[in-house]
Amino acid sequence: MLFYWFNRNKTIKDLRKNVSLTTKELAEKLNWHTREVNKIEELSLKELPKEIRQELIPIFRQDDLGQ
Repeated sequence: MLFYWFNRNKTIKDLRKNVSLTTKELAEKLNWHTREVNKIEELSLKELPKEIRQELIPIFRQDDLGQ
């Protein structure tokens, strides 16, 4: 929850670059097409629907590093 509050005004592009992911890599992690990621890049985290936000936050929080 803290991650969301601290980063809710940042764009998806900024958050993606902070974790050193390309658009293609992020799309692969989400099982999306690259063009779908490109559509949401300029939106801030708080502008996204909750379902999409819940998919993105663990990736940006880097929850999968410990595994």
